[in-house]
Amino acid sequence: MDSWHKDYIANKDEYLKLFDNVMQKENERNVEFLEKKIQKLINRKYVVACASGTDALQYALMCYAIKPGDEVLVTNFSWISSASCVAMNGATTVFCDVDPKTNHMSIDSIKRMYSDKTKAIVYPHLFGNISDMTEIQNFCKEKNIPLIEDACQSFGASRNGQYAGTFGDIATLSFNANKPVAGISGGGAILLDGKQQAEFLRKVRRHGNGDVLGYNSKMLAINAEFISHRMDKMHEWQDKRFRIAKRYTNNLKNLPVIIPHVDEVVNHCYHKYVIRLENKETRDLLKERLNANVHYPKPISENPLYKTHIHRKDNCLNSKLICDTILTLPIHPYLTDDEVDNTCNIIMSTI
Repeated sequence: MDSWHKDYIANKDEYLKLFDNVMQKENERNVEFLEKKIQKLINRKYVVACASGTDALQYALMCYAIKPGDEVLVTNFSWISSASCVAMNGATTVFCDVDPKTNHMSIDSIKRMYSDKTKAIVYPHLFGNISDMTEIQNFCKEKNIPLIEDACQSFGASRNGQYAGTFGDIATLSFNANKPVAGISGGGAILLDGKQQAEFLRKVRRHGNGDVLGYNSKMLAINAEFISHRMDKMHEWQDKRFRIAKRYTNNLKNLPVIIPHVDEVVNHCYHKYVIRLENKETRDLLKERLNANVHYPKPISENPLYKTHIHRKDNCLNSKLICDTILTLPIHPYLTDDEVDNTCNIIMSTI
C-alpha cells in the first residue's frame, strides 16, 4: 500500500470533515485562504494559486513577456515541465548541464550557453534540496534577466532559514499527488513580489478576464482546503522523511553508492531520496530487484518533443551520466524502519 492510501486510511475522518466544510461555505474563500497561508509561511508579497505547477511555470514566463525568438536557459535534468514551459510560450529552450555533486544547474554551463537572446533562466530545486544559488543570482542581475525559481519539489525546504520560493525573482510551487504537500487534484502556485504581475496572473488563470489572453487554471476549492490542511502537517511529515533519509544514509554510507549531497545549512524536505550507482548495469539490476523508480531516466532534451521544437543544448555529459546511474528509494511519512532496512539489505546484497 502506497503513502497516498495509508494517509487516507489514517486520516479518513479528517478528510470527510474537510469535504463537509467546503460544501458549506463560499468556494472562493478556500483558495484565498490558502494563498494567504502560503504567503505568510514563505514571506512573499503575493501568491497566486492555479491548477498545476506546470501552469505556474508557464505563467511565470508570461509575466516577462517571453515570446518566439527569445531564449530561456533550463536544466537538462529535471521533470519535463521545467523545460516544456518555455516551448509553451513559443521561445527557444536552451539546455544546460548540471553539477554532478548537486544535480542542479551548473553556473559554468549557464555561462557557456548564454547569448544576447537569453531572456530568463528557469532554475529547479531537485528532490527537496536547495543548493547555493549566489553565483546564478549574481549572473542574472549582471545580465538583467529574471531568475524563475522552480520550487515545485522543495516546498518547505530552506537554506540558512530562507525558504524555497524566495530565491528567484518569481517562483513556482506544485501540489501534485507525489509532492511533500499534495492536493487531491494537483494544483500549483506562483510566488512573487510585484503587484502588477500578481494582478496579471490572477487574470491569466481565469480566462484573462477578457483583458488578456488567458486560461482556465483555477484551483478547485476542495483542493485548496486539502492543501491547507496538509500544510499544517508539513513540518511533522518533513521531520519523518528526514529521519528516514538519515537511516538510509547511515546504512549506505560505506557502500559504493553516492548518497544525496546536502549542505549543513539546508533543511531538506526529501521529496525524493535519490542515490547513484557505479554504472547503469548495477542500477538497472537494483531497479528490478527493488521495483524502484528512476527520476529521471533520460535528459529532457532526449524526449521526442525536442525533435520538432527548436532548442539548443550544451554537451550535457553530467546529465546523461546521472540519468544512467540514479535510483529513487522509497520515502514517505508512513514508511517503517523495517521497510527502510529491507531496501538497504537488498542494495547491500546486490552491489
